[in-house]
Amino acid sequence: MNSGPTTAQITLLEGSREFFPALVQAMDGARHEIHLETYIFDFNGSAADVAQALERAARRGVPTCVVVDGVGTPHVPLAWQQRLALAGVQWQTFEPVAPLGLLVPSRWRRLHRKLCVVDGEVAFCGGINVLDDFHEGHDKATMRHPRLDFAVRLKGPLVADVRQTMRQLWWRIQAVRDWRESKLSAAVDALKEVATDRQRLTTGRWRLVLRDNLRHRTRIERHYLHALGRARNEVWIANAYFYPGARLRRALLAAAQRGVRITILVQGHYDHVVPYRAARHLYGPLLAAGVCIYEYHASFMHAKVAVIDAQWVTVGSSNLDPLSLLLAREANVVARDPELARVLKLRLAQVVQEGARQVQALDHAHRGWVESALDAISAGLLRLAIFISGKRY
Repeated sequence: MNSGPTTAQITLLEGSREFFPALVQAMDGARHEIHLETYIFDFNGSAADVAQALERAARRGVPTCVVVDGVGTPHVPLAWQQRLALAGVQWQTFEPVAPLGLLVPSRWRRLHRKLCVVDGEVAFCGGINVLDDFHEGHDKATMRHPRLDFAVRLKGPLVADVRQTMRQLWWRIQAVRDWRESKLSAAVDALKEVATDRQRLTTGRWRLVLRDNLRHRTRIERHYLHALGRARNEVWIANAYFYPGARLRRALLAAAQRGVRITILVQGHYDHVVPYRAARHLYGPLLAAGVCIYEYHASFMHAKVAVIDAQWVTVGSSNLDPLSLLLAREANVVARDPELARVLKLRLAQVVQEGARQVQALDHAHRGWVESALDAISAGLLRLAIFISGKRY
């Protein structure tokens, strides 16, 4: 396989309307292999274009491997199961839902990454599921405006990192499945494949930063903390599920006290009430420190991006909440790239101006007791979940 350019090339993609055509184009040109990971794989609207591209590639004889999460994608329509299987698409599910469902805290460790690599030449990383912008989850609720989310297309050294990361997970899942089916020799072979793929991730101006429950438990959070600690002028954060832990909150407050202009964009039109209200419980100290908080109301927001000092930028799957930072497998691209930072900052500024409402400190402080109680209860439920998981946050 071609190793591609020696320097990173990163292109920002917004929403499924930009992400899916780029993904399909890469898959239709595939000659050697396709690896895809996603939390949600839906088959409605334009998401079906991705499924069809996988089907076409497999029918051409291209090894095509897909991993989905057992909670995000609990089932695949039977017709699509048959089509993909007949084409030769290899499909695995990360931690299928057990009889007790999510009542067991260990089952909260989900695969939340959204990654793809094609032929070792082009890769994708971001927050966008294989889910049409105009469908919300599996209830197919139609929206007036597209979901706000981002991904990046990568060429260069980072592609090898994405490929290595995905192959390791593929073989780990295969080893566990073989072990459970008492195929011991196959399980050993799968673990050997994992071992042969071990290498250090690329370092420098462009990095693939992972979070898992083994070697990379706090990597994404530490990158945020380091960047916030060095911030001097401005911080832009757009994060769908915003409930940062104490260290991140202290870093935000410290930056604001240094005179750094901080703008945070969160959900206003929410899909899950508890994370939304828990986030509102944290607004008070941030607003008092001068942080500008905007709630996005034009549509659903699913973005997980940040820009700091027009230099540092991250795009990925990790929210700033306990599930992402303590439990889930996540992947972000972190870069010192002024051009990417410029493009993303301009887009976030436009979104804030056209589709968001600023949270005013006085209005928030004087919201009704019912609102305050619901926010506090939601935050308490999240803290209880953290306690049950056995993690510190």
